[in-house]
Amino acid sequence: MYRIFIVMTFLSMGLGIAALFFNMYFNRLAMADYFVVFSSFILLLFLGIVTVRYGVLIWFAYLQHVEHMQEPPEAQDYPFVTLIVPAFNEGMGLEASLESLIAMDYPRYEIVVVDDGSSDDTYAQAIRLAGVYGGHRIRVITQPNGGKASALNNGIANARGELILCMDGDSRLEPQTLKQAVKHFNDPSVGAVAGNVKVVNRLNTLTKLQALEYIAGLSLVRTAHAFFRRVTVIPGPMGVFRKQVLEEVGGYYQDTYAEDCELTLRILFAGWKIKYESRAVAWTEAPENLQSFFKQRYRWSRGTLQAVIKHKHHLWKPFPHFADWIFVWLMVFESMVWPGMELFGIFFFVFVAGWVGLSTIIVIWWAQLTVLDIVASVFCIALEKEDLRLLPQAVFNRLFFNSYQNVIKFFASIDEIFGIKMGWGKLERFGRI
Repeated sequence: MYRIFIVMTFLSMGLGIAALFFNMYFNRLAMADYFVVFSSFILLLFLGIVTVRYGVLIWFAYLQHVEHMQEPPEAQDYPFVTLIVPAFNEGMGLEASLESLIAMDYPRYEIVVVDDGSSDDTYAQAIRLAGVYGGHRIRVITQPNGGKASALNNGIANARGELILCMDGDSRLEPQTLKQAVKHFNDPSVGAVAGNVKVVNRLNTLTKLQALEYIAGLSLVRTAHAFFRRVTVIPGPMGVFRKQVLEEVGGYYQDTYAEDCELTLRILFAGWKIKYESRAVAWTEAPENLQSFFKQRYRWSRGTLQAVIKHKHHLWKPFPHFADWIFVWLMVFESMVWPGMELFGIFFFVFVAGWVGLSTIIVIWWAQLTVLDIVASVFCIALEKEDLRLLPQAVFNRLFFNSYQNVIKFFASIDEIFGIKMGWGKLERFGRI
């Protein structure tokens, strides 16, 4: 109940600021022309959409949390699991990643490291750790460089487990991850479980902003979707699949830059449910400078668009997969339409405010949006029992971070539409995990 109290308190603050804004704004509009009246309608409509979006996501995320609390604390039985670690030039962080897997609190699993033609000491590091540790075997496979999807498919082909955990070579999993994820497979209709990705290197403003984004942005949407068993992206750092499902849909494809998103869509359209487990935690190293951040988000944005375009025929066929049809359209809205709306709202509001001399209203406009961001952040931080020191980043999120991301998504979409060539753009890692 304390979470509801906190959210309602902040929501009340937001409504209070909104009431002040409306009073000031409409008093000015009384003497304004029709252009300003029309502009105010557009901007207030945008504010309403923002509020409704946050409200819907928070409500269904809360329902999912309540349902989650009623589930068994861990798996009733322990099927054999294969953990696949694709690694390309991950020598700096591979040992820490494998040590986290060796320490996994789960009785029956193996680890398969797939060296994807690394040019550093990744293969040597993996071979040094190969063998049996604590009763769990580490196997190492090497191949010519073919990309992450190829490495994962190689691991899947050599997997002995009935369940397969796919991760990144630079991720570190928490000990309870497998037990928490595996319990969902007691339901035979569940084909995969998405994990909860968190940022480990919270060292500067940019990485702290990303840490909050993972909690209050990506995780919020994933938690809300999980209430309907329709998670639309199983994140690369942590996802568990039935091997049967991966074989049925054909594994990972290499024709997009978001192979995890594209695979998720195929699993959904094959009729399987996908759940989310907040306690199956994978720690990942976020970009620490704007250049690296740009590369990562540009690739994510274009990859998501590629995955949607590849499955565009499903967008016009609501049956027989009506629920999946709805959630794919929601993914289109969240990843493409919503960023465009936010950019339009910002530029349009600044233009109108400057045109009619309402520059002071800009501050109130941003304050309202920031309060909404804080409401969502407080809810998500409380839900995941995260660090409250991340909360002030919500202010910087609205002032800079959110708009910067939307600009990246906008230009990534333009480049994809016009077929501009791009590369994978592997990020520089510092071994923070």
